[in-house]
Amino acid sequence: MKAILLAAGEGSRMGKLTQNIPKPLVKVNGKSIIERQLSILKQNKILDVIIITGPHNEKFNFKKIRYIRDENFLEHDQLGSLMSAKKEIDGDVIILFADIIFEEIILSKILESKSDISIAVDMNWASSYSSRTDTSFDEADKVRFEQGNVSRIFKTMTEEDKKFEIGEFIGLMKLSKKGSKQLVDYYEKIQSTHKDKFHDAQSIKKAKLVDHLQELIENKIKIDAISIVGKWCEIDTEQDLEIAQKKFKD
Repeated sequence: MKAILLAAGEGSRMGKLTQNIPKPLVKVNGKSIIERQLSILKQNKILDVIIITGPHNEKFNFKKIRYIRDENFLEHDQLGSLMSAKKEIDGDVIILFADIIFEEIILSKILESKSDISIAVDMNWASSYSSRTDTSFDEADKVRFEQGNVSRIFKTMTEEDKKFEIGEFIGLMKLSKKGSKQLVDYYEKIQSTHKDKFHDAQSIKKAKLVDHLQELIENKIKIDAISIVGKWCEIDTEQDLEIAQKKFKD
């Protein structure tokens, strides 16, 4: 099992806090976001860790960690950054957004999944957005369920979506060997041929991971949702950081 951490974003919504350091190195009560993630990965004996870096990559100096520099982070979005490490998406893999903090139980829960593609989903997202006045649920990565199964993964809500149960993808997923191959193979199949809009993205270059997950669903690839139990926070803004500091006081 290896873990790939997506840390190539610019973190522009954090203001001065990320002028000179990557957002994952912002500290929450004295310990950076990514240090917290590495600690939980280690607790679960996941020691082969790759961090995909973008701006200020020289600021990462963790030992016994492998780094892949996304040289083109300004030219593409999240999916492109992930695929800069596509050669490492092989076998059992955890993919993790490097701007979330969470309790160990959340990772443990998804590690128990035997599915080829499993995503961690928060079904109780509403309460967190009541305090996040700087961030709307409109910006969240959403998961639609029909008869208990994942039927759509998206960002932009439609009137049709509102008829169904909706959860939030928190930015943590697990792939089996088969799931890793599916994720990469379908990307390679379309990356140079797909034109125009790509699901919620203007183009494949502007795509997020959720856009590609939706592509898999539309190609009849099953994605299973693991409903999380435990605390977690996404840190996108200074307000999010304040919320995280209150929630994680360790």
